[in-house]
Amino acid sequence: MVLTPSTMLPLGTAAPSFELPDTVSGKTVRLGDLSAKKALVVMFVCNHCPYVQHIAVGLARFGADYAARDVAIVAISANDPASHPDDGPERLGAEAKKNGLAFPVLFDESQAVAKAYRAACTPDFYLFDGQRRLVYRGQFDGARPGSAEPVTGADLRAALDALLSGKPVPARQTPSLGCNIKWRPGNAPDYFG
Repeated sequence: MVLTPSTMLPLGTAAPSFELPDTVSGKTVRLGDLSAKKALVVMFVCNHCPYVQHIAVGLARFGADYAARDVAIVAISANDPASHPDDGPERLGAEAKKNGLAFPVLFDESQAVAKAYRAACTPDFYLFDGQRRLVYRGQFDGARPGSAEPVTGADLRAALDALLSGKPVPARQTPSLGCNIKWRPGNAPDYFG
């Protein structure tokens, strides 16, 4: 397995629009539907990646902890289910239910949304302010499979808590690491150089 880091989309970038189906409810979720919230967390995830599996309980806890706050959270999977069937919509929805996720898990079949966010790996995290400008991109925390570091979500939580309290988001932002997004044949983006 090759570790892929986040591309670290430039801070201040406007949140790219999306209109994607929720794998649990089947309803379409649009960026515009989330405009009333003070913060937006967008994460790219999948079922098969051991780096996502390692933080799965932490992601559920994170969603529950911020469910009553002025925060919109969405997870998106863009992996090609032809090569990775566990990452298809039905299995994504089943896993989201099993893990008790308090936020939608969307499926980006065309992979256009992943490209718009310059997503590179799973997991990959983006935090946008109330004007939908990027204020944080990077890791959930320093925990990795096989490491002794506990899964806390410390990095993302620190950024989100600062934003919600009107304080500056920490300037030190560490790229996320994980499995590369599984692009459909001929659909890989050009932002990897």
